[in-house]
Amino acid sequence: MQSREEKYALFEQRKKQAESGGGEERIAKYKQTGRLTARERIKIFLDPGTFNEMDRMVTHRCTNFGMEENIIPGDGVVTGYGKVDGRLVFVFAQDFTVFGGSLSRTNADKIIKVMQKALKMGAPIVGLNDSGGARIQEGVMSLAGYGDIFNLNVKASGVIPQISAIMGPCAGGAVYSPAITDFIFMVKDTSYMFVTGPDVIKTVTHEEVTKDELGGPMTHNAKSGVAHFIGNDDEHTLMMIRELLSFLPSNNLDAPPVVASVDPVDRVDEALQTLIPIDPNKPYDMHELIGSVVDDGYFFEVMPHYAKNIITGFARLGGKSVGIVANQPAHLAGVLDINSSVKAARFVRFCDAFNIPVITLVDVPGFLPGTVQEFGGIIKHGAKLLYAYAEATVPKITLITRKAYGGAYDVMASKHLSADVNYAYPSAEIAVMGPAGAVNIIFRNEADAEAIAKRVDDYRDNFANPYKAAELGYLDEIIYPRDTRKKLIAALDMTRNKRDDNPPKKHGNIPL
Repeated sequence: MQSREEKYALFEQRKKQAESGGGEERIAKYKQTGRLTARERIKIFLDPGTFNEMDRMVTHRCTNFGMEENIIPGDGVVTGYGKVDGRLVFVFAQDFTVFGGSLSRTNADKIIKVMQKALKMGAPIVGLNDSGGARIQEGVMSLAGYGDIFNLNVKASGVIPQISAIMGPCAGGAVYSPAITDFIFMVKDTSYMFVTGPDVIKTVTHEEVTKDELGGPMTHNAKSGVAHFIGNDDEHTLMMIRELLSFLPSNNLDAPPVVASVDPVDRVDEALQTLIPIDPNKPYDMHELIGSVVDDGYFFEVMPHYAKNIITGFARLGGKSVGIVANQPAHLAGVLDINSSVKAARFVRFCDAFNIPVITLVDVPGFLPGTVQEFGGIIKHGAKLLYAYAEATVPKITLITRKAYGGAYDVMASKHLSADVNYAYPSAEIAVMGPAGAVNIIFRNEADAEAIAKRVDDYRDNFANPYKAAELGYLDEIIYPRDTRKKLIAALDMTRNKRDDNPPKKHGNIPL
């Protein structure tokens, strides 16, 4: 019979074996790439001393291709729970030093178990992905594991925040679970995402492309729109995830956390009085307006490199989390196109799912014209943003700073899409289109240049202002720019106990 000391020694040995991953040699080689190990990532991400590991001793059950001779406790994924800023968070981290982080049936079961726990406890799930895809030796068992994870991702969508970090090269099935989650982080120089790698593409389509061009961080942050954030290294990326979580509730039944701020709620900013140029065709940076009105000037932007004609991100007003959607006149004049519509629509739907009020700052000349947009389905994609705003039942507060033309006026959280409070600056222009375009259509047979110029001035006087909309009740108040912060906070306070429900249904059919 073993003594107590022998039992403890055996436990310590098994524990160390599980924590050593693929072994010292593989870990050393792996760290030469500039990446942290799975356990190091978890240690940095969670509050110190709060990590509780689950399924440390679990092993795979594969007996094909000599795999029964190669068994590593934990099987290449570290799972468990801990705290971020004192709040419960569940986490899994794939270990690339064990079979290249490939997904086995056992591996999948560990991830499913921690996701189910997160759902049951109403806490966010964060996946630190570093995987070569399905474990080939297991065949369909591995694919089944992926399918079960995808299914649970969908079940959890809109119930708990799901956040993915791509911490290395992820391919095949390893990228579809992150694609279903709410936010994707990538790491500069070390992370990649693709369904099929450069070698397969070369074989099938004869295209030559590098890993970075195909699925590098900037490809997915700036071109494809697959990813939302890019970190400088592993540690920076993990800190960004912690920052994101600080704006979010733990689940769809909770309110977002409130953070104390010494920034006065009634603060005014005289600089805003001159931010909007007199010339309606002159650009300005909407970031200046956002930075002026939010608590301590801090704005956590989402997808800053993609569809720059619209800005999305999180901030606080009076200590409360808000989601901000804003047209950006400094880029493509703030026009709505396919990419910006999809970017904003998904952000609005996330905010609505997790009880985060939406502030919309409007300066939009309309939808981008052209065959590229029409053939690409701008009608369908623009309708996604319309649908998202109309569907949202969280507090919706809208401010028109300058242009709100055509259908884009309706789409950008107008009163007609059940916005709760609609403000406008005196510089607001609300019309079907700009004065020159409108006169050219209405008076298309007019040949006198002087008469046309007068008609343009008349149109501008009658429509390029907020007063007609205010007379009709489509605007609740016209405000001075300097008062923006206190007016937004007053509207947030008024809508704090908003109750609004959509008609009962299984789900809507958003135009995908």
